[in-house]
Amino acid sequence: MRILDRYISREFIKTFLLIMVSLVALYLIVDFFERLRMFLSRDATVLQVVSYFFFTIPMIVTQMLPVSFLLAALITFAILSKNSEITAIRANGISLFRLSLPVIVLSIAACFLSFVLSEFITPAANERAKYIKLVEVQKKKKLGSFTQNEIWYRGDDGIYNFAVYDPEKAMLKGVRIYYLDQNMHLARRIDARKARWEAGRWIFDDVMITTFPEEPGSFPRIERYSTTEIDLPEQPSDFLIVQKDTDEMGFFELRSYIRKIRSEGYDATRYITDMHGKIAFALVNVILGVLGISFSLRTERSGGIARSIGTGIIIGFSYWIVFAFAVSLGRSGSLPPLLAAWAANLILGLVAVVSFMRVRT
Repeated sequence: MRILDRYISREFIKTFLLIMVSLVALYLIVDFFERLRMFLSRDATVLQVVSYFFFTIPMIVTQMLPVSFLLAALITFAILSKNSEITAIRANGISLFRLSLPVIVLSIAACFLSFVLSEFITPAANERAKYIKLVEVQKKKKLGSFTQNEIWYRGDDGIYNFAVYDPEKAMLKGVRIYYLDQNMHLARRIDARKARWEAGRWIFDDVMITTFPEEPGSFPRIERYSTTEIDLPEQPSDFLIVQKDTDEMGFFELRSYIRKIRSEGYDATRYITDMHGKIAFALVNVILGVLGISFSLRTERSGGIARSIGTGIIIGFSYWIVFAFAVSLGRSGSLPPLLAAWAANLILGLVAVVSFMRVRT
């Protein structure tokens, strides 16, 4: 059995690596031509272009891992079926479950690999790729940082501190702005529950403006507004460089960030959905591996490799569509975050179990 396990594992890994390299190369080529105009218009150097795409590779590998695993399982067992090797193996009393066990074990290892990539490598690589694009190529100034689960930004007139920045809604939450005088003394402070960008201006809600007098011993003047417009030189795009997206945070960092913003009373639905999605997406490798085995063994010697590739592409894209749609519903609050993140896995997992049981019978 060890010889058989090594043989199947070796054939599967060779096919998997070939598919992974092909998909990553295809992704890089398409992405290169999509961004070529941006690089040319900004006079980006060859080193900047190469560095940018180099740091996107971990993200591409993470995204392509499930599809590569599915296609590798389909093609590997399709080749075994075509060569009548599965028939010979079964004739020796080896069950289909035992035959597929090496691939199932490898699929579990792929889950751990996917999680490790998304936790320790991909976030840092994505952050570096973002820095190259926005700062080195587009020449935007990095005037802030994301530290201690808070966002700090040094603006033209003041220093910003806010808990959450939603670039899709152009909204800041938990806003504090500090204005210093020439002697670096606090002259004015603005506190607001949120600030939103509307019609080219910043509208603040639940605002408290504190003005500190220059004379020592004098009391500060406090003004409160339910809603007011405040003139700020910064626009929403200026905060992109310091805001961390969920793909730039690992699971544990994202969980810590969620705890912080929830403790301050802000809605964390979007981040909770993405946090659950990181686990769900990593575990889909097992589901797709079992599904690939099931479809390949369902009808031996029928269809061929071309059919297996077509089946894999259809299943892979179907999962992506359902996963992305469900996550978008979770982010908007239409579905509970946990259900939204796991909906695609539950559907595909049920199909995989039913298909595998039908093969065994």
